[in-house]
Amino acid sequence: MSTFGEALRAVWRTPSGRAGLVFLAFLVLLALLGPLALPEPFRQFDLEELANAAPSVDHPFGTDQLSRDVLSRVVSGARISLAVAALAVGLSVTLGAGVGLTAGYWGGGVDAALMRFVDGALAVPQLFILLVVLSVPDRVPLGALILLIGTTGWFGTSRLVRAEVLRLREESFVRAAEALGASRRRVIFRHLLVNAAGPLLVAATLGVGDVILLEAGLSFLGLGVQPPTPSWGGMILDGRPVLEAAPWVSVFPGAAIVLTVLATNLVGDALRDAFDPRGA
Repeated sequence: MSTFGEALRAVWRTPSGRAGLVFLAFLVLLALLGPLALPEPFRQFDLEELANAAPSVDHPFGTDQLSRDVLSRVVSGARISLAVAALAVGLSVTLGAGVGLTAGYWGGGVDAALMRFVDGALAVPQLFILLVVLSVPDRVPLGALILLIGTTGWFGTSRLVRAEVLRLREESFVRAAEALGASRRRVIFRHLLVNAAGPLLVAATLGVGDVILLEAGLSFLGLGVQPPTPSWGGMILDGRPVLEAAPWVSVFPGAAIVLTVLATNLVGDALRDAFDPRGA
């Protein structure tokens, strides 16, 4: 698969990939344009009359125990989840690609040192690291949360990129570029990185779903996005006390998590098949 455009068209030709792309595009548009038509997610309507109100025409997803519109909060939570996932994955992919390119291209002692560090880091689950770090301060800013998720999630990506670079380094076009006097920078960025972009894109797409689940889990535990900022995990936590009386408070954000992660996995699987038809 030579270009991203061709890969995208290949994804669109598969029913599962097309369904994933359509849902993600709809979710992004809803997150961007929803606030123009929906009430403020922090607005409390009437604590006596509208607390835990069932879904209706005025409030399609119902209201929570503070009479806030659940649909508005789900849409606002989509902006948070997508932003956290995109920025954290972008950071982790950048770090992982840099380390993988360095280890794979230079080899020798550099490769051994970097990979031993990565092996040690992979031995400790990312969730455990985040729980330890986030449990110390009382409140973690959103930017710090993104930074922590991004800087603790690149280890697997580095191994993936390193393996691809080790394979590409023996290809004839790379040997020809080196023989013609191409600089290391040109070989790395114009030949190795470009040709390793396929597996890297697949890993990034699948990583978006992983980060959405991770952020939701941390918010459910009270260690992620802090109230009153809406987040899907935090909304599920808010709905626990009224799960029997008002299940919609937790069901709708939970459904949003499931559908979004499913959509990213469908797109990621279709991309993997497009870049490597032999694995289909």
